[in-house]
Amino acid sequence: MTVSRTPAVGPETRFRRPAGSDATEPPEAHGVARDAVKLLVVRPGGVSHARFADLGDFLRPGDLLVVNNSATMLAAVDGRRAGQLIAVHFSMARAEKVWVVELRPADARGHLTDIRPGERIDMPGGAAVVIGSSYPEPGVEGARLWTARVIIEGDVGSYLGRHGRPIRYSYVPRQWPLRYYQTVFARHAGSAEMPSAGRPFSTELVTALVSAGIAIAPITLHTGVSSAEAGEPPTPEPFAVPAASARMVNSAHAAGSRVIAVGTTVTRALESAADAGGVAACELAVDLGVGLYPHLRAAADLPEDPGGDPGGEHAVTDDHRRRYRAAGRDHGMTAHDRAVEHGGSVAHQRLVADDRAVHDA
Repeated sequence: MTVSRTPAVGPETRFRRPAGSDATEPPEAHGVARDAVKLLVVRPGGVSHARFADLGDFLRPGDLLVVNNSATMLAAVDGRRAGQLIAVHFSMARAEKVWVVELRPADARGHLTDIRPGERIDMPGGAAVVIGSSYPEPGVEGARLWTARVIIEGDVGSYLGRHGRPIRYSYVPRQWPLRYYQTVFARHAGSAEMPSAGRPFSTELVTALVSAGIAIAPITLHTGVSSAEAGEPPTPEPFAVPAASARMVNSAHAAGSRVIAVGTTVTRALESAADAGGVAACELAVDLGVGLYPHLRAAADLPEDPGGDPGGEHAVTDDHRRRYRAAGRDHGMTAHDRAVEHGGSVAHQRLVADDRAVHDA
């Protein structure tokens, strides 16, 4: 089942993006712990600079953090197209052996624009994919995403475990092991790329937060490839909100506590699972909508510097812009501008909360 939402309409939000602001390696590569990356917090009263390990200073007992426990797959596989080496990126399953894929040159710079239905792409171990139709809309020339029938022995997850590697884009000069592409919350494999808003959490930080009376509840949303073209809407992605997590969200609201969604994936899942009566347990496919539910209204936040995570780092997308508009354009622009002025990467957002709101953009 797919839930269709109408995105909030607002003025166009444009961000200036300095050259060199992409993170090209994880923070651990230069001796910085996950939770030691910079944190920018934007509230109605102003902007403050901190480290992510200081997150508890901006929260209070009774607050609820909702996190995504999807784990990253080894979703990139070498392919051969008419003898030419290419990269096959597995984005999401549509059926047991029908997947949405993205096909790129071997150097992963841009997507291949001349793909045709019926093409066969050979892969290691005698496997192959046979291209079906463009996705999500059939019949699109030069499409980025395609459905494909996967010809393998066994299941796709096991095959990727043997032959795959983490998806890496051209601005990341070397391959990193899968552990650098996982969050501490990762439990259920299914994401093509890391839900990276949760990457700065460490086990020590999680322990400190829980010990301080801050609750944590999981949802699962498996992310597809994040390389959307300009103006390209995000595609539906499968998610689940467990009954226990739905109860925790509703109880926090009933008690007047704040619910902070750690990342856009969590926000999308909660928004799609919510109605006037609160958040309900569910498992379905999500189509995107922002600003639909006042009790899930977004506060604006952008990080100052994620310190780098090689998977999931990406430019501000149309999905993010919709969320900044829903949050309030001034908050979003202030966060972005302060991040740039302070010399940080602005590739991804990390956190916020004010006295009303609930959202890590």
